[in-house]
Amino acid sequence: MNGYLLLADGTIFEGTLIGDVKNAIGEVVFNTGMTGYQEILTDPSYYKQIVVMGYPLMGNYGINNLDFQSDKSYVSGFVVSHLSEDYSNPESEKSLDAYLKEQGVSCLSGIDTRSLIQKIRTSGAIAGKIILATDLLEFHLEDLKNTHFHAIAHEVSLSVPTQVSTGFPNVAVIDFGVKRGIVETLIKKGCGVTVFPSRTLPSVIEATNPDMVFLSNGPGNPEDMMEGIYCAKYFSGKLPLFGICLGHQIIALAHGAKTEKMKFGHRGTNHPVKDLLKQKITITSQNHGYHIIPETLPKNFMRTHTNLNDETIEGIKHLSAPIASVQYHPEAYPGPTDASYFFDDILKTAVEYMEAKAC
Repeated sequence: MNGYLLLADGTIFEGTLIGDVKNAIGEVVFNTGMTGYQEILTDPSYYKQIVVMGYPLMGNYGINNLDFQSDKSYVSGFVVSHLSEDYSNPESEKSLDAYLKEQGVSCLSGIDTRSLIQKIRTSGAIAGKIILATDLLEFHLEDLKNTHFHAIAHEVSLSVPTQVSTGFPNVAVIDFGVKRGIVETLIKKGCGVTVFPSRTLPSVIEATNPDMVFLSNGPGNPEDMMEGIYCAKYFSGKLPLFGICLGHQIIALAHGAKTEKMKFGHRGTNHPVKDLLKQKITITSQNHGYHIIPETLPKNFMRTHTNLNDETIEGIKHLSAPIASVQYHPEAYPGPTDASYFFDDILKTAVEYMEAKAC
């Protein structure tokens, strides 16, 4: 069945509808990863986005039960150049098409994704809608004009505090759309992990006696996360405070920095980042559409990591308090694990802080 991707500026791309055949609306973004579509589909940070995959072949290794980053798919839509009907992987349980149908995700295949991505790179991320026919274009364009994405991280956060594991140190994870890979990495490091909803009051978190607070990744504009910003302010200087992606931006906002939307963001598994403290370069997994404005970073913070493609801030650290964060995803899922040492670094900082406090 023919289908179309309508962009807010009126541009139309024609392809074949697969997955769950229905209209779907969201911000159109692209990912440059060659693999990792299962993790992308189930990453809450892609909530309300139509994801365009840059690599031309998707679905060739199917869907397994090991790589999910949440319990369901969060994307609004999926766009690929070619979706393979055949798949081959000893761990696969079903085809990508079957999974998309099961999850209610509309997918458009057979379009010129290279041309679409070039347009996004030139014009910037744009609202779009997968549609079944072109006879109601004015209605769909009006729908796109009225589409807004405010405070959406609250919509993907869990609803009640949940203890996931016991261990040391005891980590309070504030969930703005946390990936399963982050929680699993902390558990593998021996941490006790309790996950809290995005709007949790600091007093509720304090009542569980955490050793450190961790702000997760998530979708949307960090400036909308007022409760998270308040929480970051509250715990700064009281407990070790760390963050990834959206959590990184929230920490910066809590200390007076400003953020802004990027033209088309960073989404992929091949982004080079330089660690300025260790003087080493790692290839990282990334998924974000906002960044910290460098000149607004307060004087009591230092830049610790830089993106080598566009020189945006990829990491910050407080000069005297145990506070640090990174923009990229050190846990990967998908992507390289070059930067996974971030977890060892922050856990070492947390333990040293606790030991010094006990003296």
